[in-house]
Amino acid sequence: MAIMKESSGLRAERGAQRPTVSIIVPVLNEAKIIQQTISSLCAVAGCYEIIIVDGGSKDGTLQLVSDSIANLPAFSLISAPPGRGTQLNAGAALARGNALLFLHADTTLPESAVEAIQHALGEPGVVGGNFRLQFEGPGPASAIFTQLNSIRRWFGVYYGDSAIWCRLQVFKHLGGYTNAHLMEDYDFCRRLERAGPTVCLTESVVTSARRWRDRGLIRTVIFWVLIQWLYLLGLNPVCLARLYYPKRS
Repeated sequence: MAIMKESSGLRAERGAQRPTVSIIVPVLNEAKIIQQTISSLCAVAGCYEIIIVDGGSKDGTLQLVSDSIANLPAFSLISAPPGRGTQLNAGAALARGNALLFLHADTTLPESAVEAIQHALGEPGVVGGNFRLQFEGPGPASAIFTQLNSIRRWFGVYYGDSAIWCRLQVFKHLGGYTNAHLMEDYDFCRRLERAGPTVCLTESVVTSARRWRDRGLIRTVIFWVLIQWLYLLGLNPVCLARLYYPKRS
């Protein structure tokens, strides 16, 4: 059961104006970056709400979020069992927007993100999509992975770091995310692609390169390829999560 904590201004805001987009941010032990995440979200234009879903952080993330959003009426904070799929579903259950935008804590939206989604959904057949993905940093690895992700998107393959979005009713029809700790985004995107036309918005989201900074570039690539194929071969996502996050609390 999700536990909700709202800023005092949020209740008045919700009663006054319905958001068009609900931005859902799952977090777990993100104390190092969460304040930067909240600051960047405040710069987004448009009518939206932000639901931050904590999965049981033990590093002070919950308190940092609570303090940071105390006077920010667009934000709310809830707690849910750990697991990105579980957390995203918990946030979606409380969302009031006509569209949902699922955002990783280490991914930064462009200021026009909400407006871009609203424009794309002006086409009745569009069910959802994602954003063009750019990895942070000037190095060649970031440039290469940015290009590879663009090529992969041509084949309808994309992940949560590219900020997946969809219509609320489509999300409900698809049954939401699987309650998995890994590959829940890939599974959802495959179902979303089958549900109808999707759009990769030309505005770029910028995501952190911390994965290969922490593990090393070659090791990260090997892990990505290995996890992808093991998942396609049917290995339990719980086992994959233990392999991918061996030291995560």
